[in-house]
Amino acid sequence: MPLTLQRAELLRSQNYIAGAWREASGSTFEVTDPATGALITRVPDSGAAEAHEAADAAHAAFATWRKVPAKQRAQIIKRWNDLVMAHQDDLGTLVSMEQGKPLAEGKGEIAYAASYIEWFAEEATRMNGEIIPAPVAGRRMFAVKEPVGVIAAITPWNFPAAMIARKIAPALAAGCTVVCKPAEDTPLTSLALVRLAEEAGVPPGVLNIVTASRDKTPEVVHAWLDDSRVRKITFTGSTPVGKHLARRSADTLKKLSLELGGNAPFIVFEDADLDAAVDGLMAAKFRNGGQTCVCPNRVFVQAKVHDVFAEKLAARVKALKVGPATEASSQIGPMINARAVDKIERHVEDAVARGAKVLAGGGRLPELGPQYFAPTVLVGADSTMACASEETFGPVAPLTRFDTEDEVIAAANDTPFGLAAYFYSNDIRRVWRVADALESGIVGINEGALAAEAAPFGGVKESGYGREGSTHGLDDYLHTKYVCQGQLD
Repeated sequence: MPLTLQRAELLRSQNYIAGAWREASGSTFEVTDPATGALITRVPDSGAAEAHEAADAAHAAFATWRKVPAKQRAQIIKRWNDLVMAHQDDLGTLVSMEQGKPLAEGKGEIAYAASYIEWFAEEATRMNGEIIPAPVAGRRMFAVKEPVGVIAAITPWNFPAAMIARKIAPALAAGCTVVCKPAEDTPLTSLALVRLAEEAGVPPGVLNIVTASRDKTPEVVHAWLDDSRVRKITFTGSTPVGKHLARRSADTLKKLSLELGGNAPFIVFEDADLDAAVDGLMAAKFRNGGQTCVCPNRVFVQAKVHDVFAEKLAARVKALKVGPATEASSQIGPMINARAVDKIERHVEDAVARGAKVLAGGGRLPELGPQYFAPTVLVGADSTMACASEETFGPVAPLTRFDTEDEVIAAANDTPFGLAAYFYSNDIRRVWRVADALESGIVGINEGALAAEAAPFGGVKESGYGREGSTHGLDDYLHTKYVCQGQLD
């Protein structure tokens, strides 16, 4: 059965600037279903002109939005959350249509996105400052929190609802205004969320969104990077792009939140509960077809339990149902585009050529379509293979055998990235040794599902800086102002 919306009006194909939905003034580009290649709709292929208009609107709106009492901002954001959850089925369908993930995952992503909206609605009233004890008589000293200003949010395609929600919600809660450019592969979910924010009562100009193709995206983003009125960039995507944003924003010294590439290790020690470890790896690795920044990219299994673990994992992976979101039984959908499939295939072929063995999957599934790749388990992986140093971003689990704790910690940390890491062990002394030793912004101990709205999400090293979610996520949209009043005695 084809995927359809109950509320067809949520399928938007216009930019939203200064409180108005605007048709394309020039060219458009296609948004297609990755499962079939079928056209869903066309959206504006925006450039610098639209980017400047969005920034103008956000700058003008900031003067009034920042003065709206925090409780009123919270009420608006809470209404947005309620509308998102009321339209969970439609929004989940949109996610599946344009991103390809199974429908159950699409709807689950909407609930996950809404959790951030609700969290930051509540946090809006908790931006407390502090009174500082004065060092001399007759003086009062305060630290107060103020919104940064206009925020530019640049979001990825793999979680088109969650990523925009956890950037926009804290910005609005803090009193900032927003210009946003969603990923060219998946703009429709973001546009629908903005439509519901409008319906919730977000004032004109406070939230603006423009769409652009891969070719035109630099034009939009550079317009914001060069605009001194845009005071912060929040970006989720690749490390090379993050570095470019950091360099280009230096002239105006913008605040930056960068959630960048990962190369997550997943370590199974010989004292682990192997069935629980397999469950955790299945959840962490194969969610969204392995197209997540925190999914394990390197799986290390201690020699004593390696073969048993590999056998258990391969059996589970072989049982996964691959298919389009239109089939309710699908657990793995298509990859986002042809480039993604080419990279996955290159990594598997490179590993096999260097001595790895395929236990499950290992190739494309042309009978389903050009963008499907079989969930794959490899054994005999090592550090010379491309899958050890490059983020595969697909449903491939390469297993590497190790002997000692010190050996695997060194291997896990032997990467310029440090977003997420996972390990399984029932030795409480080992648990704290390993957790302390891993160079990562996020660590999962006997747990494969890490993200939560109340927890700080972000990396170290070349995986970026700044945090999303939690109270730390709100602080990334605030300045601290010191106020000192004298002559009070």
